[in-house]
Amino acid sequence: MPSFAREMLREIYEQPEALRRTLAHYLEGDRLKPEVAALLADWPNPAGEILIAASGSSRHSGLAAEILLEDLCGLAVDVEYASEYCCRGGGDLRHPSVLVLSQSGETSDTLAALRAARRRGEKTLAITNAAASAIASEAEISMPLAAGAERAIPATKSFTCQLAVLYLLALYEGARVGRMDSEALTARIGELRALPGKIEAQLDGWWEKTARLATKYNSAATFLYLGRGIHYAIAREGALKMKEASYVHAEGYPAGELNHGPNALVSDRVPLVVLATVDRTLDASILRYEMTLQLLRDMKKQGARVIAVANEAMKRYIGW
Repeated sequence: MPSFAREMLREIYEQPEALRRTLAHYLEGDRLKPEVAALLADWPNPAGEILIAASGSSRHSGLAAEILLEDLCGLAVDVEYASEYCCRGGGDLRHPSVLVLSQSGETSDTLAALRAARRRGEKTLAITNAAASAIASEAEISMPLAAGAERAIPATKSFTCQLAVLYLLALYEGARVGRMDSEALTARIGELRALPGKIEAQLDGWWEKTARLATKYNSAATFLYLGRGIHYAIAREGALKMKEASYVHAEGYPAGELNHGPNALVSDRVPLVVLATVDRTLDASILRYEMTLQLLRDMKKQGARVIAVANEAMKRYIGW
């Protein structure tokens, strides 16, 4: 385990316990606590339309939530930059339910977006890391995280806790609208409960590997982060982290979009960071994985340097 010379590193290592606290705050066995379910029962609008407004890392968790809520629940979800939503003018005739995300609960653009939604009479839900914050207090429903104080500027444990609560929200909605039976719900919550322990077991290994990679790629001019589906949201977040923590330029792209212009940048000085994990129980995940592998083969022919984030069992198939 490294010594914690930086708050960000300390908070990376605090993620497992932060996740445990957050899950305990919302779960009772393999179900949402009754009081939480009661709060959420009337939140979605009748047409199943949701608008997510957030900034920075919170917007990236919102992009992940868009995939979860659409795929697991059949809802129609839009994700807006909070800074844009509050100054667009006009009105949304659909009157979607509005979900706002903020680590601090005080983000000015997100607070303005929340107030704009309330003026329009839209139902509002806030997920923050501060239960007494302005955003948590002004939203109709508040789902606070239990990540604990986050001192580093780049979000780490609050981001993973946001993802966990958004996943719980999607599981609850999926069950409520009949898109998920009790057996599937129990299995998914069981997987979520096992996640903190799995992260804990990997942290030291990740630290050692990334320390070696930092030395190997220290001459890179920029990084391109790539992912498909929900991994695109994480690619965007990875690129933001590179910029925030290292002052090195990085961009996040959907993996399939690399061939539509950005591949011109691929060179020895522009490494690719590719999310290439797979869930063999899901046909869509297998398809995304195989398409990503083909992209990597093509980029290798172009001379790309690749850092692949992959399943342990899949490393031999990646070949980089």
